Amino acid sequence: MTQTVQLFVTCLIDTLEPQIGEAVVRVLERAGVNVEFPQDQTCCGQPAFNAGLRDDARKMAQHTIEAFEKTTGPIVIPSGSCAAMLRHGYPELFTDDPVWLPRAEALALRTFEFTEFLVDELGITNVGAHYPGEITYHPSCHLLRGLGVDHQPRALLDNIGGAQFNELPNAEDCCGFGGVFSVEHPEISAEMLKRKINNTADSGADTVVVCDTGCLLHINGGLHRQREKPNVKHIAEILDLGKR
Repeated sequence: MTQTVQLFVTCLIDTLEPQIGEAVVRVLERAGVNVEFPQDQTCCGQPAFNAGLRDDARKMAQHTIEAFEKTTGPIVIPSGSCAAMLRHGYPELFTDDPVWLPRAEALALRTFEFTEFLVDELGITNVGAHYPGEITYHPSCHLLRGLGVDHQPRALLDNIGGAQFNELPNAEDCCGFGGVFSVEHPEISAEMLKRKINNTADSGADTVVVCDTGCLLHINGGLHRQREKPNVKHIAEILDLGKR
């Protein structure tokens, strides 16, 4: 029987990089999964949560919980930050709420980041992708530290045909995005971004692979301002290559 998953596409992908969402669907479908998309979904509430606006974040969390309670199957999210919000942020928001806490915890148990789902739940590390170039990998903060997901994207990248993997110097350093952090602390964010861009250049790779669209937009934006070619891709876009 074909497994059905629910795609939580995220605000940034839906609004700015819809081709990433399309790539996610194609990769999952080729893995034998039926993908559904709940139309009621909206922002997970993380920006409000990170800004300390807990009442606003709770309202958005309640809406998300209600939207996905109508569905069945795992919730797959192509973003470490949004997945961490559903898995850890929602239970924190409703710690003292006897009605909403169990609902938040039930949603958290269904939530998986995209690469985590492919590797840990489906047991897939080779999707048949092919990329004839040199790649490196930037582990986003929420994905690495919030979810502990690291070997999963690396395993998928190791099995891309034709690709040479170059390790990124100081890979675990933040790119400086951090959502509202880059707005509240622009000078610090800019310096962190400058260091990350220098490290990507030192890797010698022609493409930087990420699992979070926020990092993608931030690093590519910095490259654009330096009049350099944007070279950051979401892992779903890379995994989708060679199988059209």
